[in-house]
Amino acid sequence: MKAVITEDLLDVLSRVIAILETKDNQDPEELKKLSDHAIEDIAAHKDLDLVSISVLIYSIYKILLQLSPEDYADLLTELKNAEKQLEQNNLGRYNFSIKKLYEIVKKSDSQIKVHLQDVMQAARIKKSATLLHKGLSIGQAAGLMGLSNWDLQQYVGKTVYTEPSKETYPESKRLALALTFFVPKSSGKN
Repeated sequence: MKAVITEDLLDVLSRVIAILETKDNQDPEELKKLSDHAIEDIAAHKDLDLVSISVLIYSIYKILLQLSPEDYADLLTELKNAEKQLEQNNLGRYNFSIKKLYEIVKKSDSQIKVHLQDVMQAARIKKSATLLHKGLSIGQAAGLMGLSNWDLQQYVGKTVYTEPSKETYPESKRLALALTFFVPKSSGKN
């Protein structure tokens, strides 16, 4: 793993831990913002470990309020363990910790367990769409998130990512210009 990727992952993990340790009402929203911020790292580095963390954070954001106190404590402990393993460059144990984190998310709620694949798919699609907005192609964004181009195109087709137009050309002049297309010009011959 590249050093810059490791730094980004450690930064994200430490921020997630800090958010969860405070136990604030704003935690879900802060996790969502952090997940969105992680997308910028994905767009820059195109790394699957960053994808995994981004989807994990988004999934935690979705189920945070439904976590039992035991699962919350396990989640926090495993996040700290993942951070520690990554600091020690023990990638095998780091990946094992990430796997355990996904398992905690899966078991957190019976409703989530049934729909976890949908949540994960939705997270991947949403994050892919954000990558598109950052300038990646549909193929790149879908590939990074483990989606087919078709999955992403279905979502993007329903989403508008353009900025609202701020017309500086006066309305009366636009109307006059439009009318020139429809009003026949006199030929000057009678």
